Amino acid sequence: MATSAAFSLAAPAWASNPGEKNKASSEMSIPSPVAGSGGEVNIYSYREPGLIAPLIEAFAKKTGIKANVVYAKDGLTERISAEGANSPADVLLSVDIGRLTEAKDKGISQPIVSKEVEEEIPAAYRDPDGAWVGLSQRARVVYASKDRVKQDTITYEELADPKWKGKICMRSGQHTYNIGLLASIIAHEGAEKAAKWAEAVKNNLARKPAGGDRDQVKAIYSGECDIAVGNTYYMAAMETSDKPEQREWAKSVKLLFPNAADRGTHVNISGAVLAKHAPHKEQGLKLIDFLASHEGQMIYAEQVNEYPLDKDVPISKQVQAWGEMKPDTLPLTEVAKNRKQASEIMDKVGFDQGPGA
Repeated sequence: MATSAAFSLAAPAWASNPGEKNKASSEMSIPSPVAGSGGEVNIYSYREPGLIAPLIEAFAKKTGIKANVVYAKDGLTERISAEGANSPADVLLSVDIGRLTEAKDKGISQPIVSKEVEEEIPAAYRDPDGAWVGLSQRARVVYASKDRVKQDTITYEELADPKWKGKICMRSGQHTYNIGLLASIIAHEGAEKAAKWAEAVKNNLARKPAGGDRDQVKAIYSGECDIAVGNTYYMAAMETSDKPEQREWAKSVKLLFPNAADRGTHVNISGAVLAKHAPHKEQGLKLIDFLASHEGQMIYAEQVNEYPLDKDVPISKQVQAWGEMKPDTLPLTEVAKNRKQASEIMDKVGFDQGPGA
C-alpha cells in the first residue's frame, strides 16, 4: 500500500466530539506504508497542514506509523488540559516559544528523553527540563515594495517613523507572531518605549489590521501599502505557490532583515511537546526524534524553507537567495516572559482598531 501524498480529511476515530473543537480546527490522518505496521501517533498541531505535511508523510513512510493530526489556530493547549488523563494527544506541534512554554506551565507536557534530540538540537533551543524542543527557526522580517521602497536596510524602530504614515500593513497585533516581536522589543527597550513604538506603528498603518502575512504582501502588490511585517517562510510559499497570483505578489516585494547592523532580526521557533498522558509515548518520541534528525531537519530546510536548528544542515538555496540573516541572540525565554505584557500593550494602544482610532 503506497503512502498517501495528502492528508485524508476524514476525522480519526479517536477525535473528540466535533461540536466541542475549535471552529478553526480540522482533523486528518496520514496512513503508513503498511497499515498498522508501526502503530499510530496522535498529533495536535498549531502548524498549518501544508507546512507539516512533508514532514509527517516522510515520517509515516520511514517508520510505518500512522499519523493522525488535529490542526487548529488556537486552543489546543487548553484542549489537552481539559481532556486530562483521557487526552488522545501524543505530540503537540507548535509555533512560537510562548506556546511551547505555555504547555509546560499548564502541566500538559512530560520530559523528552532522547539522545537524538540532544545531539542534533543545540541546548539553547531545548527546555532545560525537557518539556519542549525547538525544531526550526523563522525570522520576522519586513516585506517592501520593489518599486516604491528604495532602501535596502531597515530597523524595527524605524517602522514608528512618521515617514511611513499610511504605508504599513500588518496582521492583528494580538497574533502570536506580532506578540513575539513586541515582547522582544520590551526585552531590548523596556515596556515604556515598546508601548510608544506600538502606538506609533498603529498610526502608520494604511488600514485596520486584517488577514495573514500573505495578505499583507498582496496589499503591497495592489498598492494599498508599501511595507509589511511577516515571517520568512511565507515568501517561499508564495514564490513556489501553484496559484499564479501569489507568485506575482512575491515578485513585487523584497525581504529586508531588520536591525542587521545592530542586535539582529527577531527570530522565533517551531517546536514539539510530548503530551503528559500520551497513549502512544513510544511513537510520539519516534516522531520527535525524526523531526530533530538530520533527515527531518533537511525537510524543514528544503521543503518548508525554514532555518534548521541542526547546524550541520544548510539552509535552502531559495532562502539563501534572500540574503544573510543575522539573528537576534536574545534568549527566547525572555521573549516568552514578556508576552503577557506585550498583549496588554497591544490592547491598550488599540492596535487592532487601526489608524486614527
